[in-house]
Amino acid sequence: MKRDYIDQILEQWRQESPQFEISALGVTGRVLRIARLLEKHREAILAEYGLSIWSFDVLATLKRQGKPYQLKPTDLYDLLMLSSGAMTNRIDRLEQDGIVTRLRDSSDRRSVIVQLTPKGIQLADTVVPILFEREQKLLTQFKTTEFQSFTTLLRKFLVSLEDNEK
Repeated sequence: MKRDYIDQILEQWRQESPQFEISALGVTGRVLRIARLLEKHREAILAEYGLSIWSFDVLATLKRQGKPYQLKPTDLYDLLMLSSGAMTNRIDRLEQDGIVTRLRDSSDRRSVIVQLTPKGIQLADTVVPILFEREQKLLTQFKTTEFQSFTTLLRKFLVSLEDNEK
């Protein structure tokens, strides 16, 4: 099997500090490197449509709610794990771009609802299938059983990390 960048780092640590237990670096280093490379890949695709990762995250979160593609800002920032201030700034920018609009909440006059505009819906309908298809192509090298095992192991790792956050 071809060696990767992390193999090189592991070998350097083995030579420099053989007393360290570095086996976890084989996993965490690769996960972090994969995340960075996937993020760059996603950024390049989204840039073709004038989107950033953060703007796509808001767009996709609203779109996957189903019609009428809306959420309260508090629900939105909870789902995206952001502060209310960061969410407000993102909503402001997306509203300026005509992707979302703020509506008065009929059940609470002090509150608003963020909703995709027709432009936002059209953008999501265009970008989501392209992004999913291109990301699927990155994984075609895996056999079905490998893909399923990979998914299971990643889920197990993620659940463990999320449980430690609580």
